[in-house]
Amino acid sequence: MGRTPVRVGGPQGGGIAASPFAIANIRLFIAFRIFFNARFYYPVFTILFLDFGLSLEQFALLNVVWALTIVLLEVPSGALADAIGRRKLLVGSGVLMVVEMSILCFAPLGNPNLLFILFMANRVLSGTAEAAASGADEAIAYDSLKREGNPNDWGRVLEFQMRAQSLAYIGVMIIGAAVYDPLVVRKMAAWLGLPFQFSQQMTLRFPLYLTLIMAFGALFAVLRIKEAPLESETCTDGQAACGKSVYQAIQLTLGAGRWLLKTPFALVIILAGLLFDHIVRMIVTLNSQYYRLIEIPEALFGLIASGMAVLGLFLPRIARWLVEKRTPAANLAILSFVTLAGLAGVTFFWPVWGLLPMVLLRTAMLFTAFFVSHYLNRVTSSEQRATVLSFKGLAFNLGYGLIGLMYATLLAVLRSGNGTEAALLSSDGGEAAIFRDAMRFFPPYFLMGLLLLYGFAWWQLRRGDGYREVG
Repeated sequence: MGRTPVRVGGPQGGGIAASPFAIANIRLFIAFRIFFNARFYYPVFTILFLDFGLSLEQFALLNVVWALTIVLLEVPSGALADAIGRRKLLVGSGVLMVVEMSILCFAPLGNPNLLFILFMANRVLSGTAEAAASGADEAIAYDSLKREGNPNDWGRVLEFQMRAQSLAYIGVMIIGAAVYDPLVVRKMAAWLGLPFQFSQQMTLRFPLYLTLIMAFGALFAVLRIKEAPLESETCTDGQAACGKSVYQAIQLTLGAGRWLLKTPFALVIILAGLLFDHIVRMIVTLNSQYYRLIEIPEALFGLIASGMAVLGLFLPRIARWLVEKRTPAANLAILSFVTLAGLAGVTFFWPVWGLLPMVLLRTAMLFTAFFVSHYLNRVTSSEQRATVLSFKGLAFNLGYGLIGLMYATLLAVLRSGNGTEAALLSSDGGEAAIFRDAMRFFPPYFLMGLLLLYGFAWWQLRRGDGYREVG
């Protein structure tokens, strides 16, 4: 297909460029994704909460609250974005990130009850910010590309965004873990000739301060984003919403739901993404315990996480080549093979070499995100893009929450069948044996889901008219 030149400055702009990155909203979308997701406390997430004085039970409850907030607000926020404007939701998301990080940066120590309340507020605000940003940022970027450039370049945009985010993630993992460690900070201070002595109580906030700076970067990026008018509207004020009401947002939600049920290809894409995402994300969540059992020293965990992020520098280019040169069915088969190989590989717990199956699963996770974004945007109309993308986010988070509950139940069943917890902890096999047994359930669970997916896809797409691009 021929390349459509980019009209710099919008429909009335006079300049012409050949790259999608000449579009301001595309550059700002990438910047927002980096600033919003590059959180320096990620490598020390669990121990950060505990060092503040919270218990493991409180930490688990806070994560449940965070996930529940996203699930409850995901679709309504997407519909609201389509109704009142995506930029307003993005600005709200940026403001919420600044507030949620400020709470942690300045939360007083020494009062566990007050700390728990503040951390609860942080998790609710964080979940709300995630829900508000989900779908709205991608929708406004894609519509800007359709309006000012060539939608076929969306793969290039995704590739660059994922590579840039991976580079940022590498730096975040290294710097965040380093500034959290008082010994490392003391050595850095001594090397710089600074006469300061840093305690853990001081350094535990350093990753938070750095993330607060990123929050201001995210807010600055979205404040510069311009609303992309929807294709079916001719608003003279440049606003996409044209004064739509919250009631119309509800109507958009219902309409998008009906559209998904009547659009076989879109429904299959979301269900396929749900299948791959929730299983692979669960394994990735458990990776620290897995690394320990394949004899990887804990001191290398952060380095391994950075190494995994390097995959994001070149895998997006492969994913873009696949969506351009291969059919959706062929890409589904490739993704199925990679995921199944990774799930089967982790069950063997090969010392050190067990990292290879984890690389396959990380690859599957990235391919899933790329494929779903590419295909779903191509078949969704501008007017309901943010809403449909929010349905996708809702499905993914629900799947992840359900598999988390299933996994916890599985562990309880395995533990009850192998003696008391105290006996297990004192035995040689102990919790490690239960973890190994639990991991063996993932490949057959995935295979069962894959068979159901293929059967549903065949039933829905058997007439061969499922994949129709919009525009």
